[in-house]
Amino acid sequence: MNTFHGSKINNRFLDFLLSSHGLRNDAALSRFLEVSPTVISKLRRGNYAFSPALIIRVHEKTEMPISAIKDALA
Repeated sequence: MNTFHGSKINNRFLDFLLSSHGLRNDAALSRFLEVSPTVISKLRRGNYAFSPALIIRVHEKTEMPISAIKDALA
């Protein structure tokens, strides 16, 4: 996966999380997911991929099935 493609998918998924949980910005998303704002920034730029631990965190916070999260990031 190239960086542009990865960042495009990451951005789409992060935007989905923002809108589906009524969050205003990436700072609110980082607080919601209990991750550093730097992690969100790196995900958006394509410098960081969704790790298994982060996928589990999203699952725990949103109750989305892990399979749905993985499909959204594929």
